[in-house]
Amino acid sequence: MKDIKILGPGCANCKKLEREARKAVDSIGIEANIEKVTDYAEIAAYGLMATPGLVVDNELVSAGKVLPARTIAEILTR
Repeated sequence: MKDIKILGPGCANCKKLEREARKAVDSIGIEANIEKVTDYAEIAAYGLMATPGLVVDNELVSAGKVLPARTIAEILTR
C-alpha cells in the first residue's frame, strides 16, 4: 500500500492535487492511503518551500505545482 500525502494549507491547488492523486490511484488500481497535511511544522519538516507538495512513501516528489493524474500514476508505479 502506498502512503501519499498532500502538503498545503488547503488552497485550491492543494485540493486539485488531491483530486489528481485520487484519479491516479484509481486509474492504476492500487491501494493507497491519501492524507492531507495542513500543519506548517510537518510541511516544513519535508523542506517544502512552495505548496502544494506531493509526498509518496515519505519522499517529497513534487513541490509548488499540480501534477496531472497520469504523471502521478507514473510516479506511483516506479
